[in-house]
Amino acid sequence: MSNKSLIALIVGVVVALVAWNCFYIVAQTERAVLLQFGRIVQADVQPGLHAKVPYVNQVRKFDARLMTLDSSTSRFLTLEKKALMVDAFAKWRVLDAERFYTATSGLKQIADERLSRRLEASLRDQFGKRTLHESVSGERDALMADVTATLNKAAQRELGIEVVDVRVKAIDLPKEVNRSVFDRMGSEREREAREHRAKGKELAEGIRADADRQKRVILAEAYREAEETRGDGDAKAAAIYAKAYGLDQEFYAFYRSLRAYRESFADKRDVLVLDPSSDFFRYLEKSKP
Repeated sequence: MSNKSLIALIVGVVVALVAWNCFYIVAQTERAVLLQFGRIVQADVQPGLHAKVPYVNQVRKFDARLMTLDSSTSRFLTLEKKALMVDAFAKWRVLDAERFYTATSGLKQIADERLSRRLEASLRDQFGKRTLHESVSGERDALMADVTATLNKAAQRELGIEVVDVRVKAIDLPKEVNRSVFDRMGSEREREAREHRAKGKELAEGIRADADRQKRVILAEAYREAEETRGDGDAKAAAIYAKAYGLDQEFYAFYRSLRAYRESFADKRDVLVLDPSSDFFRYLEKSKP
């Protein structure tokens, strides 16, 4: 290869490198600023192909997609001065590329650190305005909305980022409080159990007493009905006996005497001491030839 060809090749490579460094691409998922000797000359470069002066201009690109800040679990006090352990996270993205670069040098770690401090301060302020019940369930959605609005306003002003949402992953009591809370809950449940047992025992006694009363009433009614039935039967039997006696008094007297003889002499071991001339043997004497 001749010297001229070698020089032409070198010049071509240099020109290609310069031409390559004259252009840059900003993707749809990115935000960028154009620098000239470290000073911002174009604050918000739009997505697409752009030109720059090599070695004079520099391009800093930032991810414009949603970022997640996962804060550490922190201790906050409610309005009643009750401690809560809160684990929260925030969703954010770059809104103002110039302000974001100026405040954080374009580093996500610095943005997360500063945003985390702001998030902790906002959570402490909002939990301090609410009771334990409101913080846990009563006004939890309102609390998150207030934290998001407050944090977003401060983050846009200071960091050039937009806080889209803030959510609480978990709210727990401190470990030193858990045991006392569980003991108190156990005592309350034991007290409720005793109350339920006492009410059940009282109800059982009432049911048992009512059953005994109904039993006595039913037995009394049954005894009354039985006596009435027995009285009616005796009356009907007496009427039948009387009617039969009226039809043939002599035969009825004879029939009664035979029954008395049968019942008196049913057992051979029985001994009957009577006067032979008594009226008991009247029909026996008449039966003699």
